[in-house]
This record gives sequence, C-alpha cells and structure tokens, in this order.
Amino acid sequence: MRAGLEVLAAGSWPEPGDEELPKLAGFVHSSFNPLVAATAGRCLQRRLESAPPAVTAIVLVTSLGDVASATHVAEAVDAGGRVGPLFFFQSVPNAVAGHVAARWRLTGPVVCVDSTDAGLTVARLLLADGDADEVLVILLEQAAVPEAITGAGHETAAAVLLAERATERAAERAAERTDVERTAESTAERGTS
Repeated sequence: MRAGLEVLAAGSWPEPGDEELPKLAGFVHSSFNPLVAATAGRCLQRRLESAPPAVTAIVLVTSLGDVASATHVAEAVDAGGRVGPLFFFQSVPNAVAGHVAARWRLTGPVVCVDSTDAGLTVARLLLADGDADEVLVILLEQAAVPEAITGAGHETAAAVLLAERATERAAERAAERTDVERTAESTAERGTS
C-alpha cells in the first residue's frame, strides 16, 4: 500500500524564538512529555478548522522513549532509593499521547512505534482502513548522552498532521458510489424479476 499523504499542518521544537519548554502538569523530571505535548499542540494549532470534526489518530515515534526518566529511575534503584509514583505513569509513552488526545479532543487510535518508517506505515494503514481521517505523527528523540556530559541539549521534536491526498479520497468515494449503485441496480433487477 502506498497511499499518498498530504501534510495538513506541521510544527517542531525548537523553532526560532523558542526559549524554555512549557511545563506539563503531572509529568516530572524529564522534558520528554512536555516536548511531545508542546510540539503536538503547535502542529494542531496550525491546522485549518475542519467541519465536521475529523477523527484524528496519534502516532508517537521514538526509538528510545523517555531517556531522562529511565536514567533517573535506574540510578534511584541502583542506589537503593525510592522511585516516585509519577515515574511509572510517565514511563509509558502512551501516557503523554493520551494527554494530547484529551487536551485536543482527538478521538482516534493512539499508537507508539520506534521508527519513522513504522510511524508512516501505521499512519497510512489508519487512513486506508478508515480508522482515522487524519493522523498526527510526532517524532521525538532525546539525547542518549545527558546534557551534563555533552554540555549541549539535543532534544528535538517534529509533528505533522497527515491525511490521504484529496484526489485519492475523491477516487475512493467515486468507487464506493459505483459499488452502491451496482448493488442498488442488482437489488432492483431482482425485485422486478
């Protein structure tokens, strides 16, 4: 399947003028979750209003997940320390994807994958199967080496809101109409025989 995709909106972090990443209530220690929420929000703010509201799926793409929280938990466990309960919740990438869905009233499926290719494949499948009208794909990577060691932050995120190309949607609708017409004609013929 090679569904053609159309970009409806895009956003990234950082963009020119960005200084400090906004905090995200309920998520601590790491910038992973705030980065996902800020980038997704930026992209969704840029989309054109659609009527009726579209079913929007979320596909979160991250090969390593929340590196900072995982490192913090590992260090606490190694030292025999206590790990706060929020770290369990936020260690699951779906947690922030669910937050984004609730905040923006997105009603489609939520999927997390580990590569851009997998993310685009899932987006195409969700669109082709009719599970979503549009898909918000968020790509996020945190530096595997902490900023304290490298002296520089390497956290970036990008989000795109995708849909099937309008020409492909029109062709599919025409094919569906033709199928409906054939069924109606067949039913009418059987009724007159």
